[in-house]
Amino acid sequence: MKFLDQVKIYIKAGNGGDGSPSFRREKFIEFGGPDGGDGGKGGSIILRAEQNLNTLIDYRYQQHHKAQRGENGSGQNCTGKGGEDLILKVPLGTQVFEEDNKTLIYDFTKVGEEFVAASGGKGGLGNTRFKSSTNRAPRKYTKGIAGEEFVIWLQLKTIADIGIIGLPNAGKSSLLAAVTNANPKIANYQFTTLNPNLGVATYDNKEITLADIPGLIEGAHEGTGLGTQFLKHIERCKSLLHLIDITNEDLIQSYNQVKKELQNYSSELTKKKELIVLNKIDLVDEDVIKKKIEYFSKNKKCEVLTLSTLKKSSVSKIKSKLISYAS
Repeated sequence: MKFLDQVKIYIKAGNGGDGSPSFRREKFIEFGGPDGGDGGKGGSIILRAEQNLNTLIDYRYQQHHKAQRGENGSGQNCTGKGGEDLILKVPLGTQVFEEDNKTLIYDFTKVGEEFVAASGGKGGLGNTRFKSSTNRAPRKYTKGIAGEEFVIWLQLKTIADIGIIGLPNAGKSSLLAAVTNANPKIANYQFTTLNPNLGVATYDNKEITLADIPGLIEGAHEGTGLGTQFLKHIERCKSLLHLIDITNEDLIQSYNQVKKELQNYSSELTKKKELIVLNKIDLVDEDVIKKKIEYFSKNKKCEVLTLSTLKKSSVSKIKSKLISYAS
């Protein structure tokens, strides 16, 4: 399924039905009087957060959404049938913005949450409503009120327990595939991952959600390499797993480059709990690994672990550690 995290849609709630100007016309009833019913209420547009969705792709090809209008009132004081509400399902973590794409209207943070994005119009009044002691045969009735209509933006910010960050080709997708049930694209070149991927890891009967964030390059906070589109997904993650390729010549520079982009995008990202993992240790001799860990770990307040996605024991160790970081 193709990933889409931003879309612009048009929504139109249903109009209310018109009231009826009906009069009784039965035989042998000399003074029948008014019997016009009210119009039905128009259907509303309701957004609902769903757990099993992780993209807004459905709204790329259908961008106009209209709810059902209310039916008109009729004789014998019959009220028109109300229009059915139109429910639009969105992924958990979706934010609703006004047409300017800047003013936040609603933020979905819980499964099953509902938000009435456009209210249906009220039904008109039938002539029975206007009957009085001085006006026994009113011909007055009202039309239904038009339903609300808006152009809105939907933006998805992935919600996950752990966000996997790092430079391109650090092995983030391989880690996600090793510890979860996800099947991300894996290849030996940079920028293999072009969209965030989600996976669920299970360990000791506990579940955590991991998000594989595409590689961050220099200038990502300014939009280089679609960086701002990726960085916004990190905002919702509880903790971060910073993955670094141990074969890089300067591990500290690789680490600082990603941290700099996080800081420039939002200082709040650097305050999240962080776990550093040096990946691909199967490609380096043990002596070199020890020296690199000793050199890199100096003045680091967070924990530094090593990983080889080819070894089950190494993967299990990381999974157990992630459970503690997600709580």
